[in-house]
Amino acid sequence: MNSRSGRRDQLIAEMGLGPVWSRRRQAADASSAQQPDLLAPVEETPSVPAAAGQAPSAIHLEAPPAAPPASEVARMDWDALQQAVAGCVKCRLCETRTNTVFGVGDRKAKWMFIGEGPGRNEDLQGIPFVGPAGKLLDNMLLAMGLSRTENAYIANVVKCRPTDENGRDRAPAPEEAGACMPYLQRQIELVQPVVLVALGRTAAVSLLDLPPDSAVGKLRGQVFHYRDMPLVVTYHPAYLLRRLTEKGKSWADLCLAMSAYAGQH
Repeated sequence: MNSRSGRRDQLIAEMGLGPVWSRRRQAADASSAQQPDLLAPVEETPSVPAAAGQAPSAIHLEAPPAAPPASEVARMDWDALQQAVAGCVKCRLCETRTNTVFGVGDRKAKWMFIGEGPGRNEDLQGIPFVGPAGKLLDNMLLAMGLSRTENAYIANVVKCRPTDENGRDRAPAPEEAGACMPYLQRQIELVQPVVLVALGRTAAVSLLDLPPDSAVGKLRGQVFHYRDMPLVVTYHPAYLLRRLTEKGKSWADLCLAMSAYAGQH
């Protein structure tokens, strides 16, 4: 056993995934045969009292810069796209963000992993998947022979942190995800990955245009397609940290994705 495979086995053991799964050449075909036919709030302008003797209609407030239309986003290069995300005001999430979280990884990667949105650590650092969930994702990548800098690109559906009225992390609302989708779609077009992995429900329903309440448990174990790219759905790493017994299922999903990847070559 070489050092690389030994390290891989050690990581799998640390993740609590049990024995190494072996890919079978026909695994993707069997899963594909059972796949179903599956086929985006404007900031309120604060009121300003009229000056003495001046009619309210005579007061004009400077509007925020308009977000670029989807047709313009679809033609952007990496630099223009990142600048557009950094200055985006398409939804109310821009009001509470510390940093936008664009993406990280190999821009020529064959693998693209997509989560739902930034959490507190990501908002502070401007990098996706940091903290405990990010560490788990890094271990999953290493077990697949990938890393953040080698053949994998990581992004989220929304680029600003969604929070509830108490400042806690929450899932993005459908309209928030819809506002951000042109940015993600352009990232996918620029990377041109071979396989997509949707990490959690928000990523799955956004990429596959499914009902918002679709359950990950009913979507995993199948090979879907986003445009012409195989797409596999699995649990979000943050969920796996809460439900340790589900790690084995997630590893099975990654094995399915590896079979789909092998089938593309």
